[in-house]
Amino acid sequence: MSNFPLRIGTPDGLLFEGEVARLVCRSITGDLAVLAGHCNFCTALGMGEAHVVFEDGTTRYAACIGGMLSVMDGTCRVLATTWEWKEDIDANRAQEAKKRAEERLARQGLTDREYANAQAKLNRALVRLSVKN
Repeated sequence: MSNFPLRIGTPDGLLFEGEVARLVCRSITGDLAVLAGHCNFCTALGMGEAHVVFEDGTTRYAACIGGMLSVMDGTCRVLATTWEWKEDIDANRAQEAKKRAEERLARQGLTDREYANAQAKLNRALVRLSVKN
């Protein structure tokens, strides 16, 4: 299997740079996979599980929450709003965030903005928990 260069960063800095065999993540229009030889491409990232398959066949999972992905001249770049490797996710913290968001959503009289904010927090917690488990 051919490999390609991948760079993953967040506003906090570079998280990964190296050669990989495949990247799978969620865009705003659905899941996508990037392989060597992918055409030039740019898309906004959605919220979901991502994984990177390395040259040796091992796979590393992550929670990816928003950002941009581009493939230009064979190099893939991910600038994620949030990218958390599975081993870095605090399951207890995510569970507490889920609980708080569910409690907030159960309240009466939320504005549309408050409801959307609580729903987004719930979705982020659920993504983290699904990756961790």
